[in-house]
Amino acid sequence: MSVDVSSIRYVLAIESSCDETAAAVIDSDLEVRSSVVASQYELHRDFGGVVPEIASRAHVRRILPVIDQSLKQAGITLADVGAVAVATQPGLVGSLLVGLTAAKTLALTLDVPLIDVNHIEAHIYACRMAAGRDVFPAIGFVVSGGHSNLYDCTSPVDFELIGSTIDDAAGEAFDKVAQILGIGFPGGPAIQRVAEKGNPKAIRFPRTFLKEDRLEFSFSGLKTAVLYTAKGVPGSTKKPEPLTEQRIADIAASFQAAAVDVLVAKCEQALRQRNRNRLCVGGGVAANVRLRGQLERMAKRIGVELHVAPMSLCTDNAAMAAIAWEHLRRGRFAPLDLDVTPGLVRRKR
Repeated sequence: MSVDVSSIRYVLAIESSCDETAAAVIDSDLEVRSSVVASQYELHRDFGGVVPEIASRAHVRRILPVIDQSLKQAGITLADVGAVAVATQPGLVGSLLVGLTAAKTLALTLDVPLIDVNHIEAHIYACRMAAGRDVFPAIGFVVSGGHSNLYDCTSPVDFELIGSTIDDAAGEAFDKVAQILGIGFPGGPAIQRVAEKGNPKAIRFPRTFLKEDRLEFSFSGLKTAVLYTAKGVPGSTKKPEPLTEQRIADIAASFQAAAVDVLVAKCEQALRQRNRNRLCVGGGVAANVRLRGQLERMAKRIGVELHVAPMSLCTDNAAMAAIAWEHLRRGRFAPLDLDVTPGLVRRKR
């Protein structure tokens, strides 16, 4: 496809990788002209987590109204759209396919370029958007419900996965611990809220790989330790302490402290190992106040530049697909037979 990129003013971006149906319009100056997100929180709340079938059906119902609303909010029509961007990886296969089908249809009908976006890379690019200037090369860190991934980002479009979780992602652990404590879903905000009244030093929970150089995470053991603390060890005659309001707050605060300690330590290790002086952090868990505070202290202590995505761009949204402009200007377009890649390719050990 021969495209005069200089003539393109607006990119329409679509996001449906998990349980948020989103669309946004981003102009050539990376200004977000509109950002519409339809949450599915109420559909998954009673299950304590995202149900893939429910998520994909909800996307089908919401995708067109969300796109229409984003265009109206931006004050443009489909005729003004110069390219269509869509998240194709990673995520839930059914959810991704809904967004991709809508994007393909629009790109074909409008005869404009289709650009595929990596949802994880877009989370990191949100830091570039907030900074208003180039922030690469940098270490990129995405910490969310499905991912705890470290990248060496040599440019806005070149990301090398250098570390990930071997079991649960951090956000998944937050959800499971919140479920164990019976304090609500999603777990991140619930844990943070309850932890405010707790003592983070009340219980010494494990911090897996904290002292090791390997850039990997593991939260399964931490989650199990919380379960045994709250419910007791199976087969043991020793009963756990009653789950009073204060006990729950102490467990939540101690869990949060352990998780954050590991997340921050691995970021520091990655910065040192790759000799980088910038750290870009995005993803839903990046909204956690304790994590943000600890990252700031670490960055100041070792003298690196820290960029954390603004709260509005931490949770899933389509605005962060502004990274599509980087691909567009490099002539990187996707074919119309493009497929989704639901899983995340882990780095070789």
